[in-house]
This record gives sequence, structure tokens and C-alpha cells, in this order.
Amino acid sequence: MTSVSYRWARPIAMLAVAAMLSGILAACSLPRVGPNKREIFAGSVQKEGDAFVVTVNDRVTRATAVVPALGFSNTFKNAGQLTSDIIRPGDTLGLTIWENVDDGLLAGAAQNSTILEEVQVDSAGFIFVPYAGRVRASGNTPNQLRETITTKLEDQTPDPQVEVRRLAGDGSTVSLVGAVGLQGVYPIERPTRTLATMLAKAGGVTIQGENAQVTVIRGQSKGTIWFKDLFDHPQLDIALRGGDRILVEEDRRAFTALGSTSQQARVPFETPDLSALEAIAQVGGLISVASDPTGVFVFRNEPAEIAGQVLGRDDLQGAQRMIYVLDLTQPNGLFVARDFVIREDDTIYVTESPYAQWTKTISLISGGLTPIANVASISG
Repeated sequence: MTSVSYRWARPIAMLAVAAMLSGILAACSLPRVGPNKREIFAGSVQKEGDAFVVTVNDRVTRATAVVPALGFSNTFKNAGQLTSDIIRPGDTLGLTIWENVDDGLLAGAAQNSTILEEVQVDSAGFIFVPYAGRVRASGNTPNQLRETITTKLEDQTPDPQVEVRRLAGDGSTVSLVGAVGLQGVYPIERPTRTLATMLAKAGGVTIQGENAQVTVIRGQSKGTIWFKDLFDHPQLDIALRGGDRILVEEDRRAFTALGSTSQQARVPFETPDLSALEAIAQVGGLISVASDPTGVFVFRNEPAEIAGQVLGRDDLQGAQRMIYVLDLTQPNGLFVARDFVIREDDTIYVTESPYAQWTKTISLISGGLTPIANVASISG
């Protein structure tokens, strides 16, 4: 029985070795999260692929450090503040008329004054005043309108006294929607003539200020700023106009994280400016036992003018497929990653380390040898 066991031991051992070799040879087809570095580099234009693979250095970070410019045009910034003096179509006025007689045209018995509240200025700019008729109000100050009404009433009642008050009306309102305390339509009044004061009137911004955007739509023009810039740059606190629409919303930009990272997902930007290092940290960082810090790739469709600066070429047409390579193990690798700007729709891909592949191979081999070891032990 012993001789038979020894006779079978050698073939079993040989089978075990064969299994190990097969496992090693099959390592290239083991389960993995995506392409390895060799496969990515094989797809470069230099090797007749369709993407430019570029190692990121200080020059590349400077050439690609382009972020969307937000701000208001000069049309918005140069508009002066509305005053309460000029009457416009849609405004609402309050009138008080005093008559110097006991039984006047407008006042009732034992009264010498008449109050006309909420007199609407029509679309043509006129109001109607009893016994004065249709009077043009638009374009006049309250004092000018007072003089006009007084002149028209003088022929019918002695020494009339007129007061005109400009109230908030449809011609001087703005609408606020989105992430504000109270959405609605608000009048432009003396304390709320600018963007910042109107936002405060609406209860302020209800999302994180660092990532909030404020858009003002005026007719066919539109401008967007970061909320925090509204207070860092006073010139962005623009004067409002009747009919302005104000939208407050969270930054909708996002990037995609794939490969050997702690999180694989489409990830929203948490700050207006996002670096590669911050983006990696935002998804939980690299996996110590699986990620390859020499193989951090950023995939991007780069505008021709920026791609031309990166590649030192002037013959590129249209957006170019670019793959930027970051090696975090280099002496300045972390500094470069900190300075490299991530843009909307970028894809960050981290390759697996050779150790991770080797671990999978060993696991496969040891798993395959277990039944054989059991057979050998039974034979013994």
C-alpha cells in the first residue's frame, strides 16, 4: 500500500505544479476593475491609438489650469441702482388729496381729504384721477406727478394739495427661486435694490455657500456667479431691475471615479476649484492593498487650444482625447496632483497594483490545490 501511495505521489505533485503554472499563466485574465497601465499606454497616439497619453508635470498643470469663468457682464455691473423717484409702468401709487373747502369734489361731508390707495400705473404709463382725468405718471418723479395733478384740479377746487407716494408695484419686482429661504416675487424697495440685499430679504441661501451659484436673468441676458464671490467682490453686488429672475442652485458639475479607489461613482464637486489630489481624497483615497499610486489617470476631452499647448502643436482640430498620467510616488508627485485641476466630466481612473494581481493569482492557485492536497492525504 505504501509503494502504491508513493507511486501516485509524483503524478499528483506534477499535477500540482501544472496547476500552479496554469494559474500564473492565467493571471492576465483574472477579475479586475479595468485596464492596466500597459493597456492604457498601448492605446496612445504614439502607438497608433486614438488618445494622447501625457505625463503630468508643472508645465502641464499650468497649461491645463482652466476653470469656468463665472461673473456678470459689464451690462449688469454698470447698471445704476433704481431710485424710488422714477415712476414706471406697473408701479402702484398712493395719492392723498386735500381740498380747501368743506364740501369738496372728492372728500365726503366733514372731511377735507381723500385717500386713493393702490392706484396702478397702466402699461402705457397713465393713471386715472377723478376730476383730473387720465394723467401720465410713467417717467415722472412723484413730485412732478403731484404738480401735474394739482394743476388739473385747480380749475375745479380751490387751492388743492396733493401727495403722491410711490409704492412697490409689478413694474419693480423680481422673482427668486431655488435654494433660498422663501421663494417668491419681491418688490425692489429702498433697502433691497441690490442682489445681496434681495437675497437677504428672501431668507438667504439654504445650501452650502461654498458651492452655491447665483444666476440673474434679465431679458435675453444671463449671468452666474459663485455666492461666496458676492461678498468677496463688491462689484458683483449688482443693482436689480424690474423683471429680473434670480435662481440659486448648487453647483451641478461632477467627475467620475473608477478603478481601484474606495468609491466608484459619479461625484459632485464640493468646491469651485478641485484638484486631482482633492478629488482622490473626496472618494475616500486609494486602497493601500490594491491601488497603484504610479497609475493614476485622468481621461478628458480637451479643447484643441489647450491640447495644443500641452503637446506643443498648432495643427490640432477640435476636442482631443487626452489621458493625463499622475505618479504619486515621484518626489513632487503629490505637489503635481495638488496643482492639477479637475474639470467637469473628467474621469479619474486608478489602476490596480501588481501586488493585487499577484494576490489574486496566489488565491486562485491555493484554491485550486486544496482538492489535490486532500486527495494526496487520502492516498497516504
